[in-house]
Amino acid sequence: MAKLLVMYKAPTDVAEFDRRYFESHIPIAKKIPGLRKYEVSKGPVMTPAGPSGIHLVATLHFDDVAAIQAGMESAEGQAAAADAQTLSSLEILIFDNKDV
Repeated sequence: MAKLLVMYKAPTDVAEFDRRYFESHIPIAKKIPGLRKYEVSKGPVMTPAGPSGIHLVATLHFDDVAAIQAGMESAEGQAAAADAQTLSSLEILIFDNKDV
C-alpha cells in the first residue's frame, strides 16, 4: 500500500476552506483513478509540543507508488491537484509503506 499525504497549512478563512474542501475538493479528488481510500484528519493537527500550523491532513491510499503517479497524471488527478492549490498552502508527500 502506498500513500499520498497532503498537509494543508492553516488558511486565513477556516470556515471557507472547510466548506470548499468538503463540498468541492473531496468529490473531485475521489475521482482519481486507483484511489483505494481517502482519509482526513479530524480536529486540531498537533505536534508533541502543541499547535502545528497545519489545518488538515489528507491521506489518500493507493496500491503502490506507480498507481499514485498514474492517478495524478490522469485528467482527474490534474484537476484535483489544481483545485488543492487554490485552497491553502500545502505540502504533498508520496511514499510506500510496510507493516513492521
